[in-house]
Amino acid sequence: MIKTLANQVIALAGLAQATYLVKQIAQRGTADAGDLDAVVRSVFAIDADDVPAVYGGIERLKTGLQLLDRQLAGFEPPDAELARYGAALILLERKLVSDPRMLETLRTGIEQVKEQAEYFGELNDTVYANLADLYQRTVSQLRPRVMVNGQPSYLTNSANANRIRALLLAGIRAVVLWRQCGGERWKLLFQRSGMRKEARKLFQTL
Repeated sequence: MIKTLANQVIALAGLAQATYLVKQIAQRGTADAGDLDAVVRSVFAIDADDVPAVYGGIERLKTGLQLLDRQLAGFEPPDAELARYGAALILLERKLVSDPRMLETLRTGIEQVKEQAEYFGELNDTVYANLADLYQRTVSQLRPRVMVNGQPSYLTNSANANRIRALLLAGIRAVVLWRQCGGERWKLLFQRSGMRKEARKLFQTL
């Protein structure tokens, strides 16, 4: 992937959208189907031609770009919970890539679930359940775990739990993409203004 600020921002928008949907499902029991489809399908986009193609086009990250714009507005992000989820996934991605065996398990599992998704033609409950199982067998074994806050009635619902885990896996995918495009943690502190301007610029093209 080309290491440009625009590509880094697109990847971060994917991360923002994934974490936002986690929060929506955990607290409200529902989330926008289009936004959900865009980020979860990114898990399967291993050989995409470019960064926008990972999400099926920048227009499918409209929510993520808006969120990123708001989160980068000041030194302290307005939504601390989304920032916490994002920071946890960035940390877990580093641990994941340093574990070759787990990384291979994840890659093999993604290929298997991708075949199921292509067979069904949609992200149905079976696909979500298998992505959730893959997350539990890999990323969830690393520490610290991502602790999701929400309403117990929604969190204990198996379909919601599967979607949340699939979204966390999509968040890891976004972090991997961000790293491939030249993303670094220090840039989140010292290039906030530039990233926010780029997020706005990309949003205005939609």
